[in-house]
Amino acid sequence: MPPAAPAPDLFVVLGATGDLMERKLFPALYAISGPKGGEGARPLRVLGASRRAWKDEDFRAYAVTSLVQGKVASSAEARRWADASVAFHSFGDDPNAGIATLARRIADEEKAYGLSGNRVLYLALPAEAFPPTIAALGAASLSKGPGWTRFVIEKPFGRDLESAEALNALIHRWFEEPCVYRIDHYLGKETVQNLLVFRFANMLFESVWNRDRIEQVEITVAEDLGLENRAAYYDETGALRDMVQSHLTQLLTLTAMEVPTNLEADQVRNEKVKVLRSLEPIRNEDIVYGQYGAGRTGGLPVPGYLEEPGVRPGSPTETFVALRLRVSNWRWHGIPFYLRTGKRLPEKLTRITVRFREPPVWFFGQGDARTVTANRLAITLQPDEGFSLGIEIKRPGHEIRLETHELHFLYSEAFGPLSDGYQTLILDILRGDQTLFVRADEVEEAWRVFSGVLSNPPKVERYAAGSWGPAASDALLLEDGHTWSPP
Repeated sequence: MPPAAPAPDLFVVLGATGDLMERKLFPALYAISGPKGGEGARPLRVLGASRRAWKDEDFRAYAVTSLVQGKVASSAEARRWADASVAFHSFGDDPNAGIATLARRIADEEKAYGLSGNRVLYLALPAEAFPPTIAALGAASLSKGPGWTRFVIEKPFGRDLESAEALNALIHRWFEEPCVYRIDHYLGKETVQNLLVFRFANMLFESVWNRDRIEQVEITVAEDLGLENRAAYYDETGALRDMVQSHLTQLLTLTAMEVPTNLEADQVRNEKVKVLRSLEPIRNEDIVYGQYGAGRTGGLPVPGYLEEPGVRPGSPTETFVALRLRVSNWRWHGIPFYLRTGKRLPEKLTRITVRFREPPVWFFGQGDARTVTANRLAITLQPDEGFSLGIEIKRPGHEIRLETHELHFLYSEAFGPLSDGYQTLILDILRGDQTLFVRADEVEEAWRVFSGVLSNPPKVERYAAGSWGPAASDALLLEDGHTWSPP
């Protein structure tokens, strides 16, 4: 006889009526536990919870709408999955009383549906709701269960070093660190994970991945959109807290880290923490803040940040950050890492560009023939996932004239569409693999890097929507004789 199917695990989402559930979590959970589940598929019972006075049927209809509008499943497929696997619990406005009733509902679900006793508790809540919810989960004894319990929390992990330390202390009061999964969804992207393979499985690159062969490293995370109805959150947060301290810093650590002894989660994360501890203090001349004014994106006029609905009059919030960081260790001493992110830039783009040094001796002729373009490696994380390497070649003809051409690899050409990062991360949570999740000390070290900037921020400079940021961003690189790589 074939082995019996494993009992389903319980996946509990607190804040399940929000945008994250609709756009990301429902499609990922369906991909894992639905009828078309591929590699890593496993049975799940999904229990959504929030303050809304919804019933099971309301939440199931929400799931169907999400899957159909996202073109993940047909209406009939989505309905069958939702009816079989999705439920809802309303816990009202009082966290303590509401979470106590949720604990009873969890026990009832596990008994009624013969679940495994394994639980994921996923906080998809506003940051201000984290502390009371975590305390209520602990008070209701939901930090332990009949099987394993894994606690998942979305960023932001605090607003500064002090608040991050306080949040970690509260989490650790109830949940041990091996059970805690801090999600930075950028780490779920295939191309981010491929950074480790690209660097450490290809001696061609790892052997030149150092100060002797590399002149500069750029990390750009550009957004062409504005606030998109997030003014209440963004105007209190800004680009440095929202993007730099998390996404860009994570990409920096993966680009600069040393070879781990193995691919166990803590070995990889140990090397990332070493990078953060090696960063030199950020000086005033190392960072540029910008805020977009009116301009044009996609050929259409758009308002400036201060004209966006919900933004405080005269708000000083930065929508653009460019900064220069230096990793003070043997591999990277003296090599600048330039980080840049912003809203209302010309296009949506996430790219790491490594510029190698020019040849030390040039002997191919005089005049134009002497022009050489340094080799550039561009690792694109979105939208066209892959990489390209610019190399110099000789143009046909008698004279020695050079042109730059690119060797390239695209994931879409080799493998077709990639799965969403949330699907990867949720599967890792269910497997108990923390490699792609941020550890407590990593969070705190990342905040420590930016503590000086947060306490003494630079003046915000205006830039036109649809441009690549304020002129001071270009001047930052020109000080070193460098320029931003073309998109």
